[in-house]
Amino acid sequence: MEIKIGVRPSPLALKQAYEAVEILKKTYTADTFVIKIIDTLGDKDKKTPFSGVTDPDFFTREIDEALLEGAIDFGVHSAKDVPQNLAQGIEVYYETESISPFDCLVSKGNIELAALPKGWRIGVSSQRRKDEIAAWRSDLALVDIRGNIEERLALIEDGKIDALIVAHAALIRLGLEDRIAEVFPLNIFRTHPKQGRLTIVRRIKN
Repeated sequence: MEIKIGVRPSPLALKQAYEAVEILKKTYTADTFVIKIIDTLGDKDKKTPFSGVTDPDFFTREIDEALLEGAIDFGVHSAKDVPQNLAQGIEVYYETESISPFDCLVSKGNIELAALPKGWRIGVSSQRRKDEIAAWRSDLALVDIRGNIEERLALIEDGKIDALIVAHAALIRLGLEDRIAEVFPLNIFRTHPKQGRLTIVRRIKN
């Protein structure tokens, strides 16, 4: 039997899909897995800052709709993107342990947060991260950023920002740990309680 897995289009999402396949293989031992790329609203709208996003399913809606329509059999999400109230007809099949709950810093010259020059532009993608940076280095310039991990890193390379805050788990999954200047302990940078986890969802069986 062919089992179709829906996932967002980024390289990170594809890595997450392959992790999900390894989990599903433990149950569906004789099946073939096909990964289907699905653009979500969050992938199409890369201008609205996260602080302006009001839809709880900003990164999950289209994948969940494909599930309900029967176009896919499982959906794979970053657990922190999954809304508290799932769409009717969908349930969590499996949630992984976190591979890392931390945030980390990527910067020009691999300079740590305390040593960043005053006025440096630091890319942030959530209000939480803005608040954390402001508490520790209010002299830095906060810049709203969107896009996948590679697109965010390119902002440094292109000179549009000088540093950025990103999930440690994302860089681990992408094999980009060499880009990390500093990993923040949770007593300095509080993170989402499900950061680094994956959630596999499916249709509820009647």
